Amino acid sequence: MITRELATALRDAGLQWRPAEGDRFQLDLPEEIELEAEADVFTVSAMTIEARQTPSGTDLAFNGTTEWALDAVTLADAVWLPREDQLRELLRGTFRSLTRLDDAFVVEIGIAGETFRFEHPDPSEAYGRALLELVSRSR
Repeated sequence: MITRELATALRDAGLQWRPAEGDRFQLDLPEEIELEAEADVFTVSAMTIEARQTPSGTDLAFNGTTEWALDAVTLADAVWLPREDQLRELLRGTFRSLTRLDDAFVVEIGIAGETFRFEHPDPSEAYGRALLELVSRSR
């Protein structure tokens, strides 16, 4: 799983999230609201947390399952933690390879004839860093 910091950087760079069953996320509430649950990882699921379309956008409804009784948050108050397969899919045609080294993984992507390499011990993090490069260049 990618770090919250990388997930936030991807969001801030413009990565759009359309919540789907099985997606993981963390809360990112305004600073004046202190909530221990910000460190928790939640999963979108029809039984517990579902994405609901509202006139103002998408809300993540908690369906009364959490002990702290949070009803819903807007998509803007959540940070998506994409899975490795989602990150690879988002790289689309730029993805070239994933290579395992002794102590790390290297993801290679190609953008406009240039090859970029991203190395990290966690393959998801390497994919995420590659996606951040792609999204940042797409703006």
